[in-house]
Amino acid sequence: MDFTSFARDLIDIDSTTGRERQAGEWLARRLRALGYDVREQPLERGCANVIATLGQPTVVLSTHFDCVPPFVPSRIENGRLYGRGACDAKGILAAQVAAAERFRHQGDRRIGLLFVVGEERGSDGAALANTEPIGSRFLINGEPTDSTVASATRGVLRLRLTARGRAAHSAAPDAGESAIDKLIEALVRLRQLPLPADPEFGPTFYNVGTIVGGVAPNVIPAHASAEILFRTVGPPEPLLALAADLEPLVSVKEILRVPAVRLRTVPGLPSATFPFTTDVPLLDRWGEPLLFGPGSFLQAHTDHEHIEIDELASAVDGYERLIRHCLAQAP
Repeated sequence: MDFTSFARDLIDIDSTTGRERQAGEWLARRLRALGYDVREQPLERGCANVIATLGQPTVVLSTHFDCVPPFVPSRIENGRLYGRGACDAKGILAAQVAAAERFRHQGDRRIGLLFVVGEERGSDGAALANTEPIGSRFLINGEPTDSTVASATRGVLRLRLTARGRAAHSAAPDAGESAIDKLIEALVRLRQLPLPADPEFGPTFYNVGTIVGGVAPNVIPAHASAEILFRTVGPPEPLLALAADLEPLVSVKEILRVPAVRLRTVPGLPSATFPFTTDVPLLDRWGEPLLFGPGSFLQAHTDHEHIEIDELASAVDGYERLIRHCLAQAP
């Protein structure tokens, strides 16, 4: 199988989150043409996860085929494959299919494929897939881990802080109450809180991703809000308790939580912890998870996203080795 051409064909279909339908249909056609039994698992928003099997799988290879915007078509330059999704995660998907093909050609029907939508924005594809597991013992998820096996990944906790004030003419400040001032004070207090730390992960960190507030420079703002994404190192409850201390100034609403996870490693293969979050915690009914993939997450989401073609080729061998490890553990 020419995994480079497969990856380029997929990269050249715009599947930024919310636009995955065409890419999913293409994947389903290609996998059927290779001889897989393919089921498309539809979401209400008009796209579908793609599940491919040859029988009852013991091991399922999985990743996502949605990407962050903007769409960037593929190109090859200096031994690198460029384009949106080259390393996150369409190149990985191509390597997984190539690895599965090795087993199919050997007559081994115990390998399945699960390709989901929506990972970059809330993981609705993984959540739906987890309602219909297919009895696999192991799930090998693909994300750019520099071709090392992940021993652990951080979780996320996404909060919305909302401040409410009282609108007034800015020439009469005593008549109003600034919601923006309240929000700023809450964010300053947040920086001073003793956030949880972990010996393996290190300290919790966070990003204030959006701030919205006010209607005009000459109006004291009655409303302001911010969304914050914490990269968590353990259960979210300690963070929620700390955030409750901000509530005299703002209301706190939980938007999303995904737990930190510790994962199976493989003797003889390098392993490391990673600061990002994946679909793995949301696919816990698909078997014991492993996480591995070529490329660096530092290249993902950038305007120069790329992956070394040689590393992509080596990843096919890496997935084969992980599959054999898992099959050896199965009864």
